Amino acid sequence: MMCGVAGVCRYPLGMTSGQIEDEDIYASSQWSESTAARYGRLESEDGDGAWCPDSSVEPDSAKEFLQVDLRSLHFVTLVGTQGRHAGGIGNEFAQMYKIKYSRDGSRWVPWRNRHGRQVIEGNKNAYDIVLKDLEPPIIARFVRFMPVTDHSSNVCMRVELYGCEWLDGLVSYNAPTGQQLTLDDLQVHLNDSVYDGAVGYRMTEGLGQLTDGMSGLDDFIHSHVYSVWPGYDYVGWSNESFQHVEIVFEFDRVRNFTTMKVHCNNMFTKRVKTFRQAVCYFRSMSGWEPSPVSFSPVMDDVNPSARFITVPLHNRMASAIKCQYYFADIWMMFSEITFQSDTAMYNTTLVPRKTGPPGSTQPGDDPTHKVDDSNTRILIGCLVAIIAILMAIIVIMLWRQVWQKMLEKASRRMLDDELTTSLSVQSETFVYNHHSPSTSPSEQESSSTYERIFPLGPDYQEPSRLIRKLPELSQSLEEAEGASGVSKSAQASSQDGVPHYAEADVVNLQGVTGSNTYSVPALTMDLLSGKDVAMGEFPRKLLTFKEKLGEGQFGEVHLCEAEGMQDFMDKDFSFDISEDQPILVAVKMLREDANKSARNDFLKEIKIMSRLKDPNIIRLLAVCMNSDPLCMITEYMENGDLNQFLSRHGPGDLAAQPGDTPTVSYSNLQHMATQIASGMKYLSSLKFVHRDLATRNCLVGKSYTIKIADFGMSRNLYSSDYYRIQGRAVLPIRWMSWESILLGKFTTASDVWAFGVTLWEMLTFCEEQPYSQLSDEQVIENTGEFFRDQRRQIYLPQPEICPDAVYNLMLSCWHRSVKERPSFQEIHRTLLGCPV
Repeated sequence: MMCGVAGVCRYPLGMTSGQIEDEDIYASSQWSESTAARYGRLESEDGDGAWCPDSSVEPDSAKEFLQVDLRSLHFVTLVGTQGRHAGGIGNEFAQMYKIKYSRDGSRWVPWRNRHGRQVIEGNKNAYDIVLKDLEPPIIARFVRFMPVTDHSSNVCMRVELYGCEWLDGLVSYNAPTGQQLTLDDLQVHLNDSVYDGAVGYRMTEGLGQLTDGMSGLDDFIHSHVYSVWPGYDYVGWSNESFQHVEIVFEFDRVRNFTTMKVHCNNMFTKRVKTFRQAVCYFRSMSGWEPSPVSFSPVMDDVNPSARFITVPLHNRMASAIKCQYYFADIWMMFSEITFQSDTAMYNTTLVPRKTGPPGSTQPGDDPTHKVDDSNTRILIGCLVAIIAILMAIIVIMLWRQVWQKMLEKASRRMLDDELTTSLSVQSETFVYNHHSPSTSPSEQESSSTYERIFPLGPDYQEPSRLIRKLPELSQSLEEAEGASGVSKSAQASSQDGVPHYAEADVVNLQGVTGSNTYSVPALTMDLLSGKDVAMGEFPRKLLTFKEKLGEGQFGEVHLCEAEGMQDFMDKDFSFDISEDQPILVAVKMLREDANKSARNDFLKEIKIMSRLKDPNIIRLLAVCMNSDPLCMITEYMENGDLNQFLSRHGPGDLAAQPGDTPTVSYSNLQHMATQIASGMKYLSSLKFVHRDLATRNCLVGKSYTIKIADFGMSRNLYSSDYYRIQGRAVLPIRWMSWESILLGKFTTASDVWAFGVTLWEMLTFCEEQPYSQLSDEQVIENTGEFFRDQRRQIYLPQPEICPDAVYNLMLSCWHRSVKERPSFQEIHRTLLGCPV
């Protein structure tokens, strides 16, 4: 797994979400209007379910393609493909495909992997999504997917691209071709093997290893990539052939350049050093400017590590830069060059800028030469307009703060009549009985009070005034705590020995990697903070990326294969595979740009996870802490999460399932539910609160083994299960107890509530979301009915295969009073004793 630039630039670019518009998707042909290019979106079932060309794809034919226009240059690191099933009617997919890309729409480049292979293995069925890393990644605006077959066949495709915007703006670099170095009969090839332009004496009109996001290792003989030749990571030149190395960088437009960062090798023991001096010239609208920027880094003959050298470019404006790098020793090797710049806001007609000390002049300077007056007036007018806009924004922000404080003061004066107004479900809208709704929801629309938000989205809408009032109603809600059984902090330890519930504000629900993070009592956290993590440092090179599971604001979760993990594990832990086989692991990775608070939270999460040792809880296996990005490596089960596992199966105790659908018996379901209860019993014994218990957070291994995990929130797959409340946190409201939603209290008792919902999910084989007949607002309103306890609340209905005793257990988990809900010890005993 590569933890560099390409390792964090893996965001979906918009085929699935619709951000890429229909007009930007083009195909060579289409079978029908309902299989047009615009239907080739991953996970979408619109039209006939995919893009399909108008005829069979023939071997060695490259005429059919699906093309995506990203509208600007993007750094594309990953692609996903899927076939067409159309609800069981279709069965077309591409077993293989190629990719071509273009930065300008005219010159198309075939993608090749680092070993020169063009064909990418695609799908094996019409249902599953297959993600493939592009190694090397590509920089392009246009991308074409071209299905490939070894025999005439019908194919259909749905696709997604993953990456991020190419902020460098670099469209090509021209440089001398890399050379070959001989070390003790070892041939070290320092050529740019993935350059996508023309290659002769010089490389022209292309991009390659200097922009692939991968920095070379300290020892240039070795590489991040296995099974390639020595020197693969670097492009290198000798001073026997060049006085200096000149590289010309072409950009998409005029830019204001601040710095250039060059990753250099510095193995001086092998006569390799960083450059002695860099002299950079800038091309403006009138040609190459005569005054360059010169920079000489400090030479290092002590530390042989490779490093980035930052060259200041002093805000020079240019559409191209020509840099001459001078040798400090026999060899000079680069692996990565990046630029920091801003796009120019206007076309300048200033005279070429000269460098020098403030107030000094140089030959050729004309201090009397002025900028054209009309351009000056335009520039001043723009600056005045920008200042006016900023002042208006500041006034609006101050006004909103004052207005919000007025609303808060007003809402504090609201008593129980306002609570009834804001939370009640009108009696004419729903008719309730004790266990289930007797009628379907009314067709009458209610005003939206909670805004539905995907957890990975960057934006969310402002909550309505009604919801801004909701936290202020907590005082009147807390007055009823005595009746509900929710203890105040002063009553935390009851006389019957019930342990103190760990409470957590909703703000802290989401972890730094986007996953849930356990709530831990302050006392327990104090104890943990003084202990070191007894975890082995795992070599990153033994991790192989398989799939991106999810992401958050400061990190990501990757599915990887780990080699040799058995050597790093505790003696009390055993794997159910042979020692020479790689194992599946989940890798939580903290981004290098994470702030100090996020790093501290990540380290706390490692400490917490390192203490969890139970057969039904996902274990922390190892860490990567010696360098950034920090990683924690946890177990992952071969059958994935329980939600997807059950969605692919049917109940084995009923009539035969259609087709070849595998089944799971009720006794298997009971066995899995008992394991979940056992794992939660362990967590509750430590006074840990999970806060996001659901089938999506339970992983399935061999023989229906279950282990509870904590990264469901970070997965795009389950984005619709989470909603943003108050603009503060994303919450799984359909699994949450009434006191968690209304009071922000997460306790072991609220975990018990979520267990009841999880059990309901299992016995319905995850065919639908909990409370699927209710809208988001109605789910929230239903919690108000639980608070009032007037027997109008809606309960989840009894699943078809659920025995009465188990449904009664579910209902007890959803009791209004937390004291009346069973403990996980009682739930575990009940499930063990339930008849099969």
